[in-house]
Amino acid sequence: MSNRAKVAVGGVAVGVILLWLLPFWAALLVMIGVPAGAYLLLDSSQRKRLRRVSRKELRR
Repeated sequence: MSNRAKVAVGGVAVGVILLWLLPFWAALLVMIGVPAGAYLLLDSSQRKRLRRVSRKELRR
């Protein structure tokens, strides 16, 4: 199993646990807000690099 697949499985597991423990709107806020906040905390050069790497992987 690749590292990306492990992260995806972990994310789904955390999402299911949050939906079970929190009200729907709070779980949704955490699931969308945490990745968005992490992206916004990156420098502009890091964002460019992330977009470039993501596009390269999509072309394969």
